Amino acid sequence: MSGKIGLGWLVSLFVLASCSVRTAKTNAVQGDTVTFRYAEHITMVRYKGYTKVTLTDPWKSGRVLHTYLLVPKKAPLPPHLPKGTVVRTPLRRTVVFPTAHCQLLYAIGSPEAISGVTDLKYILIPDIHRRCALKTGPMKVTDCGDAMAPMIEKIIETRPDAMIVSPFENSGGYGKIEQIGVPVIEAADYMETSALGRAEWMRFYGLLFGREQAADSLFGVVDSTYRALKRIAMKLPRGRSILTERKTGSVWYCPGGRSTIGQLIADANGAYAFADDRSSGSLALSFEQVLDKAGETDVWAFKYNGKRPLSRRDLLAEFHGYASLKAFRTGEIYECNCSEVPFFEEVGFRPDCLLREFILLAHPGTPLGKLRYFSKLNE
Repeated sequence: MSGKIGLGWLVSLFVLASCSVRTAKTNAVQGDTVTFRYAEHITMVRYKGYTKVTLTDPWKSGRVLHTYLLVPKKAPLPPHLPKGTVVRTPLRRTVVFPTAHCQLLYAIGSPEAISGVTDLKYILIPDIHRRCALKTGPMKVTDCGDAMAPMIEKIIETRPDAMIVSPFENSGGYGKIEQIGVPVIEAADYMETSALGRAEWMRFYGLLFGREQAADSLFGVVDSTYRALKRIAMKLPRGRSILTERKTGSVWYCPGGRSTIGQLIADANGAYAFADDRSSGSLALSFEQVLDKAGETDVWAFKYNGKRPLSRRDLLAEFHGYASLKAFRTGEIYECNCSEVPFFEEVGFRPDCLLREFILLAHPGTPLGKLRYFSKLNE
């Protein structure tokens, strides 16, 4: 987080961080269940010789997406293992598809475990690019191509212990990468309905990479920081209203009221035109619907990928209807150029940083420093 924060607030924040890591367990009949405070789509139970991790299907209630059996590499396979994908831990060589998980491995101290990546051109981690340029060596990272059509031969060359991929509804599987013979870790964390729920999955990834304590400690900081920021926001007067994203073709995809973005705006004590909506996904709306419901929103903040900053003229050239928005008329437009700003690298597992951002947008002048991801649009 950038900017200066009061010393007293920092002291209280770190006191909270020191006591908030959720590592409590409850004894089950056959194993110890690891307690998750926020995550709804993952369960972990420790048994003698292995840990069973169950991912529930976020798209089909009551169904299991995947079951993993984590067994230490130095130990023999326990007899009579239940059905599931065996993963020998800690992972040492991994092809990581989502950029957020690459950043997480740096955060928990396992960057050397990244042996391959996809969509390199979209990754804003300088060390990954440096390592991709290496010819050989233990820190070499291989560019495995496009995430939607990865180069199988490149993946095989990395000799991975596992691959971390993002699952999608009705994807039909992962094609040829499932035939390589190494575990596919389905990173369904992004389907959690709360920002802290998604971030809590880092405890699973920490277990995979032998960095359980580091991941638990980091999540403790994220959890307590988030809650401390929320308390600050709730003591402020009701903040400005915020509209996110922009029109794509004929559709404007607005976060549902129960989506992570919708909840982040609420936790920032800001207003959101679709707060009463009960959807946890995106709302596919026409511009007319957005204008009718959110046209008088105070702040418009959106993400994009571009080679240069946008201007109001650029937005009008894209769609003249933007001129009808109050935020356009008042100049309260904020952009996040994801080709230059590490938004996707960071916020998935650091929702506290994004909450701080929304507090600053909803409550300008709050002494929490400067914006990190968004910047006011040039005239």
